[in-house]
Amino acid sequence: MNVQAVSTTRRSWFTLNGVLWTLQILWGFFFAGSGFGKVLLYDATLYAEAPRAVAWYAAVPQPLIVFIGVVEVLGGIGLILPALTRVTPKLTPLAGAGLALTMLLAAGFHVVRGEYALVPATVILGAVAAFLAAGRWNLRPVAPEPLTNRRTLTSVLVLVLMVLTTFVPTWYTMTHTQF
Repeated sequence: MNVQAVSTTRRSWFTLNGVLWTLQILWGFFFAGSGFGKVLLYDATLYAEAPRAVAWYAAVPQPLIVFIGVVEVLGGIGLILPALTRVTPKLTPLAGAGLALTMLLAAGFHVVRGEYALVPATVILGAVAAFLAAGRWNLRPVAPEPLTNRRTLTSVLVLVLMVLTTFVPTWYTMTHTQF
């Protein structure tokens, strides 16, 4: 392999599409895991203990926390799977926009409560989600295509990886750790 081919190969990782895919995967796994932790708070015992770990949980009704968790799980999965399968890939930018809105509302909630230390993280999470929405809507949209066996298998593997790396550890930590 010559130097020019190596240089071209390295440059290809830093394309807009490569950046979008990298962020989609990172943000997808993050939001799915974070949301799953909130979904687990449907359990009254976990909900009662949760404010010791996360102070703002005490200010939010249990059904709202669980709803936010469901939104984050679906948004996280939505950042990855529709684009990966190419089945209704316009859901990916909509997932990004939904997560950006969720983070905007979270930032406002934290400002109102005077929890200024939490605002930068929510703003960054929301800004990247908005970037993903814009990137997949206008800049580098994913074209719809018929579902193939390979994309189906890849999607199943991504979901299994998500379960093993985010859902199972989150469930285990929340059900086996004292806050």
